[in-house]
Amino acid sequence: MKMIPRRMPIFALAVALVLLGATSTSLLAAASEADFNAAYAEAEAANKQAGALRDQWTTTAAALANAKKAAEAGNFDAAVAEAKEAEALAKASVFQATQEKDAWKAEVIR
Repeated sequence: MKMIPRRMPIFALAVALVLLGATSTSLLAAASEADFNAAYAEAEAANKQAGALRDQWTTTAAALANAKKAAEAGNFDAAVAEAKEAEALAKASVFQATQEKDAWKAEVIR
Protein backbone atom coordinates (compact mmCIF):
# COMPACT_ATOMS: atom_id res chain seq x y z
CA MET A 1 0.00 0.00 0.00
CA LYS A 2 1.48 3.33 -1.03
CA MET A 3 1.53 6.00 1.64
CA ILE A 4 0.82 9.64 0.91
CA PRO A 5 3.96 11.72 1.53
CA ARG A 6 3.70 14.06 4.52
CA ARG A 7 4.46 17.10 2.39
CA MET A 8 1.24 16.72 0.35
CA PRO A 9 -1.11 18.02 3.11
CA ILE A 10 1.21 20.99 3.64
CA PHE A 11 1.21 21.72 -0.09
CA ALA A 12 -2.59 21.45 -0.29
CA LEU A 13 -2.98 23.79 2.68
CA ALA A 14 -0.55 26.31 1.17
CA VAL A 15 -2.42 26.28 -2.15
CA ALA A 16 -5.75 26.71 -0.39
CA LEU A 17 -4.47 29.65 1.65
CA VAL A 18 -2.97 31.35 -1.40
CA LEU A 19 -6.19 30.92 -3.40
CA LEU A 20 -8.32 32.11 -0.48
CA GLY A 21 -6.23 35.25 -0.12
CA ALA A 22 -6.37 35.92 -3.84
CA THR A 23 -10.11 35.57 -4.15
CA SER A 24 -10.99 37.89 -1.28
CA THR A 25 -11.80 41.28 -2.74
CA SER A 26 -12.79 44.54 -1.21
CA LEU A 27 -16.53 45.06 -1.13
CA LEU A 28 -16.24 48.76 -0.36
CA ALA A 29 -14.95 50.18 -3.64
CA ALA A 30 -15.18 49.26 -7.29
CA ALA A 31 -11.92 48.37 -8.98
CA SER A 32 -10.40 50.81 -11.45
CA GLU A 33 -8.24 50.33 -14.51
CA ALA A 34 -5.21 51.24 -12.37
CA ASP A 35 -6.17 48.50 -9.89
CA PHE A 36 -6.36 46.03 -12.75
CA ASN A 37 -3.01 47.12 -14.20
CA ALA A 38 -1.33 46.67 -10.82
CA ALA A 39 -2.93 43.29 -10.18
CA TYR A 40 -2.14 42.08 -13.70
CA ALA A 41 1.49 43.16 -13.39
CA GLU A 42 1.82 41.23 -10.12
CA ALA A 43 0.26 38.16 -11.73
CA GLU A 44 2.56 38.36 -14.73
CA ALA A 45 5.61 38.72 -12.48
CA ALA A 46 4.61 35.63 -10.48
CA ASN A 47 3.95 33.74 -13.71
CA LYS A 48 7.39 34.69 -15.04
CA GLN A 49 8.93 33.36 -11.83
CA ALA A 50 7.04 30.10 -12.34
CA GLY A 51 8.30 30.02 -15.92
CA ALA A 52 11.87 30.45 -14.74
CA LEU A 53 11.35 27.35 -12.59
CA ARG A 54 9.78 25.57 -15.58
CA ASP A 55 6.52 25.01 -13.70
CA GLN A 56 3.87 27.24 -15.24
CA TRP A 57 0.33 25.99 -14.89
CA THR A 58 -2.15 26.20 -17.77
CA THR A 59 -4.80 27.41 -15.33
CA THR A 60 -2.65 30.48 -14.69
CA ALA A 61 -2.57 31.32 -18.40
CA ALA A 62 -6.35 30.88 -18.58
CA ALA A 63 -6.90 33.19 -15.60
CA LEU A 64 -4.61 35.83 -17.15
CA ALA A 65 -6.56 35.61 -20.42
CA ASN A 66 -9.88 35.93 -18.55
CA ALA A 67 -8.53 38.96 -16.67
CA LYS A 68 -7.54 40.65 -19.90
CA LYS A 69 -10.94 39.92 -21.50
CA ALA A 70 -12.79 41.33 -18.50
CA ALA A 71 -10.63 44.47 -18.54
CA GLU A 72 -11.24 44.96 -22.26
CA ALA A 73 -14.98 44.74 -21.55
CA GLY A 74 -14.59 47.38 -18.83
CA ASN A 75 -15.45 45.02 -15.98
CA PHE A 76 -12.52 45.89 -13.75
CA ASP A 77 -13.92 44.15 -10.67
CA ALA A 78 -13.90 40.81 -12.49
CA ALA A 79 -10.58 41.64 -14.16
CA VAL A 80 -8.87 42.32 -10.83
CA ALA A 81 -10.38 39.15 -9.33
CA GLU A 82 -9.12 37.06 -12.26
CA ALA A 83 -5.69 38.70 -12.10
CA LYS A 84 -5.45 37.97 -8.37
CA GLU A 85 -6.49 34.38 -9.00
CA ALA A 86 -3.80 34.11 -11.68
CA GLU A 87 -1.24 35.49 -9.25
CA ALA A 88 -2.29 32.97 -6.60
CA LEU A 89 -2.06 30.11 -9.07
CA ALA A 90 1.38 31.25 -10.22
CA LYS A 91 2.60 31.52 -6.64
CA ALA A 92 1.21 28.07 -5.90
CA SER A 93 3.10 26.67 -8.89
CA VAL A 94 6.29 28.33 -7.64
CA PHE A 95 5.69 26.79 -4.21
CA GLN A 96 5.13 23.39 -5.81
CA ALA A 97 8.29 23.67 -7.89
CA THR A 98 10.42 24.55 -4.88
CA GLN A 99 8.86 21.82 -2.72
CA GLU A 100 9.28 19.15 -5.36
CA LYS A 101 12.76 20.19 -6.44
CA ASP A 102 14.45 17.55 -4.32
CA ALA A 103 11.43 15.71 -2.93
CA TRP A 104 11.36 13.28 -5.86
CA LYS A 105 14.48 11.64 -4.47
CA ALA A 106 12.48 10.27 -1.55
CA GLU A 107 10.09 8.57 -3.97
CA VAL A 108 12.76 6.74 -5.97
CA ILE A 109 13.09 3.06 -5.16
CA ARG A 110 16.59 2.31 -3.92
